[in-house]
Amino acid sequence: MAFEPKEPQKEIKYSEMRIYTDEELNNYTEEELKNFKIKHDIPDLEELEKGPWPSFVSDAKQGALHRRKLADDRMLIDRDVIEDMLGQLQVSFNDGETHWKHGGIVGVFGYGGGVIGRYSDLPEKFPSIAHFHTIRVNQPASKFYNTDFLRTICDLWEYRGSGMMNLHGSTGDLVLLGTTTEQLEPIFFELTNELDQDLGGSGSNLRTPSCCIGKARCEFACYDTQDLSYELTTYYQDELHRPAFPYKFKFKFDGCPNGCVASIARADMSFIGTWRDEIRIDQDAVQGYIAGDFAPNGGAFAGRDWGKFDIQKEVIDLCPSKCMKYEDGVLTIDNSECVRCMHCINTMPRALKPGKDTGISILCGAKAPILEGAQMSTLIVPFMKLEPPYDNVKEFIEKVWEFWMEEGKNRERLGELIQRFGLPKFLEIMELPPAPQMVKMPRENPYIFWKEEDVPGGWDRDIKDYRARHKR
Repeated sequence: MAFEPKEPQKEIKYSEMRIYTDEELNNYTEEELKNFKIKHDIPDLEELEKGPWPSFVSDAKQGALHRRKLADDRMLIDRDVIEDMLGQLQVSFNDGETHWKHGGIVGVFGYGGGVIGRYSDLPEKFPSIAHFHTIRVNQPASKFYNTDFLRTICDLWEYRGSGMMNLHGSTGDLVLLGTTTEQLEPIFFELTNELDQDLGGSGSNLRTPSCCIGKARCEFACYDTQDLSYELTTYYQDELHRPAFPYKFKFKFDGCPNGCVASIARADMSFIGTWRDEIRIDQDAVQGYIAGDFAPNGGAFAGRDWGKFDIQKEVIDLCPSKCMKYEDGVLTIDNSECVRCMHCINTMPRALKPGKDTGISILCGAKAPILEGAQMSTLIVPFMKLEPPYDNVKEFIEKVWEFWMEEGKNRERLGELIQRFGLPKFLEIMELPPAPQMVKMPRENPYIFWKEEDVPGGWDRDIKDYRARHKR
């Protein structure tokens, strides 16, 4: 069944919302662009245009020329904003340091997040970017857009901002780059009232949840990533928009262990689809791969002759836990040893599929380096069943937050808190039993430290009773 939002969605029609005519949107020729020079010398940036890949510098120049040819009353911030941005970036290259001031308190009424203050420390030289605030817009689940919405938001940003945007940043959000303080409230009003669109998270709060394409298009998805992402986004609105955490906190939703949003490397809490029964095997399809009737890896490696498919070499020998074997024309899997690497399923998707008893694994603690180095997340809940409205997931989330908000230091991510307290203490607070799947490496310390409640008789044992049982 297709995912459906729980509230009616406003239909955006660009023909009714547009600000610019076709002539204004295409107001320069290729010859004019070829001869166009911005008002600042940017030799290092222009070097970036010479490589084999599309360059943001070329894109920025197109925007700068477009703004230069628009009428004065067709923009609400300075027309030179892109040219000054490029000019300041060249100065940053020259000096080897950024010329954006750190942070700044700026936002919209009622929200503590979603708007990132940006100020130039060279406002006299680059007056158009003295204010250059960034707005994060909450992306739809799996980043499904239609062209009417995208064209409408592009017009809005050209009119009230610089016209530059990131679509998408690696951690989510449609990011609108560069506007003035005076434009923030009008932009917020138009986003929420006209486009039915909310701001994303920024600052020390819950960042905008991000999910893979899930069951919308992927046959491997073990749960509805879009529905869980949507539910937690709407349920935790306060945590998204009113920063109250020690630092940022990220949810990311991977529908299967392939990890297409890389949650295990980037999310404070990763939700990864998995199964706890057996991998489904179609033995006839296995023979089809061996006979060459089906291309391995869904045909992804087409284009050159890789030779005949060898199931032993390309599947069995590459299983990290050696849980597979192919004997007498039959493929068997010891599912108790399977680590869900997905390699065999990816290689032979017609023959192998995830089990039917599906749910999620929850991992905690991934992050980029801030207080400590970069780290991957740690498995905390090996398996959890899912059913809307996901009360079991919310209960776990809030127990984690309660501990983190009580004990976390300023700018300390959840992974650093777990590192500081130790995984055994975190599991104790979460009231979860240790499991083999949580072990990253063999124990280095040979000593076991018992708790008093785990020792019969506790610490205050009677020595006479002990000697009665253990005579010298």
